[in-house]
Amino acid sequence: MSVARERGPVLAPRNGPGYDDYLPHDAVHFLVEAEAGLARGVFGQIAAGRNNIFWPADPAQRRRQARREKMKKPTACEYADTSSSERLASLCQPLWELRAGHRSQLPEWLTVDAPPSPLVERILSRLDEFAGRWRSLPPGGSITLTWPL
Repeated sequence: MSVARERGPVLAPRNGPGYDDYLPHDAVHFLVEAEAGLARGVFGQIAAGRNNIFWPADPAQRRRQARREKMKKPTACEYADTSSSERLASLCQPLWELRAGHRSQLPEWLTVDAPPSPLVERILSRLDEFAGRWRSLPPGGSITLTWPL
């Protein structure tokens, strides 16, 4: 995943964790945060100039930015939005995989006692749309997502 942004140093591309042919983990977080309006989650912080899960491409900037970010602790809002992003991504990805037929049951740690909320349903729809686009990409193709918040 690559990020182009207006504020902060140029970031190096990231080969994020959790590779998946249908839903790359970092894309799930982006879509969850965009749909849930988490303006200070992982990608909102990146849009605001922080590195978060990425790092500057220039090693000299990497050291300066690391020092700068070490001094700036996450705000309560950033912490809350990032926590919500983790919770929603951890819920929505396996739910989507089950619905799409990519898994036969939910993980043992995930219990769903009630129908998904309207927000989760919207996220699942976004994941479904993205997965179709992602899967149809030719080798070397790309998808551009624009941060809405």
